[in-house]
Amino acid sequence: MIEVKNLHKNYSEVKAVNGIDFTVNEGDLFSFLGTNGAGKSTTISVLTTLLPKTSGTCTVGGYEPEREPGKVRELIGIVFQDSVLDPILTVRENLEVRGSLYRLRGQKLKSAVENAVTITDMGDYADRRYGKLSGGQRRRADIARALVHMPQILFLDEPTTGLDPKTRSDIWRLIRELQKSNGMTVFLTTHYMEEAAESDSISVIHKGEIKAAGTPLELKTQYCSDVLKLTLTSGEYIEKQLAKTTEALPIIDKYKGEIANVEIINGTLDDVFLNLTGGLKV
Repeated sequence: MIEVKNLHKNYSEVKAVNGIDFTVNEGDLFSFLGTNGAGKSTTISVLTTLLPKTSGTCTVGGYEPEREPGKVRELIGIVFQDSVLDPILTVRENLEVRGSLYRLRGQKLKSAVENAVTITDMGDYADRRYGKLSGGQRRRADIARALVHMPQILFLDEPTTGLDPKTRSDIWRLIRELQKSNGMTVFLTTHYMEEAAESDSISVIHKGEIKAAGTPLELKTQYCSDVLKLTLTSGEYIEKQLAKTTEALPIIDKYKGEIANVEIINGTLDDVFLNLTGGLKV
C-alpha cells in the first residue's frame, strides 16, 4: 500500500531524510519509530502530499504524492498531533465541513457523518462544541474527522500523547477494531513502545536513516536480549544474559533443587529502541 525507495528530503544543507526504504502492506498496522528530529514527520509530510521530496520515489496506494496529490488525498485520512477542528463548531458540524471537502453532499454527506459518529462511538456528544470536549472525546472526534470519507490508509501521528492510560487504551481498541473490521492500513508514529508492540511491522528511523526494520519479535530477537535471574537457597544470586529465552533451560536444570526464586525478564521494544538510537528516548 505504501512503498518508499531511496527517499531524500533536504532543507538547504540539512538532510532530514537520507535515503530511506520501507514498505507497508495493505491492511497492516505499521509503526514508524524515531527520536524527535529523526525524520518521522518529514516522511509523513512527503507521503501525505504536504511536502515535496528532494529525490527518490514513493507511492501511496499506487499513486505518487507529487504527481497525483488528489488521488493520494482521496485514499488517506490523517490524525495530526494537534487538532485541526474548529472549537466553536460541534463535532457533527466539523464532520460536515470535512465531508464537504470530499465533495460529499446531501444524503451522502449526512450518511458519512453518521457513520463516522457511530464508528467512533460519539453519539452522546456529537452535538457538543468541539472546544468543550475532554481530551479523549476530542481525540475520538479527530479520528472521526479522518474517517468521514472512509480512507484506505489512516495516518496517526502520536495519536494518544497526553491522554491518561484508560483513554489511551480505549482509543487503541477503537483503532484496532477499525483496522480489523475494515481492512484499513494504519501508519503510526508513537512515543509509547507498548503501542508499537501491536504492529505487524516496524521501521526505526534515526538521524534521517532507517536503522532497523521487521516485526516486533524479529527486532527484539536481533537487538536486545533476555535476562535470567536466579536466587539460590544458599543465598547466592546468579544473573545471565540470554541470546534467546530457551538458553535459560539448561541453567535452571543445572541448579534444580537449589533454586529459591527464578525470574526471566524478556527484552522489550524499549530496549530495541534505546540500543538502536544510542540511548536516546523518543
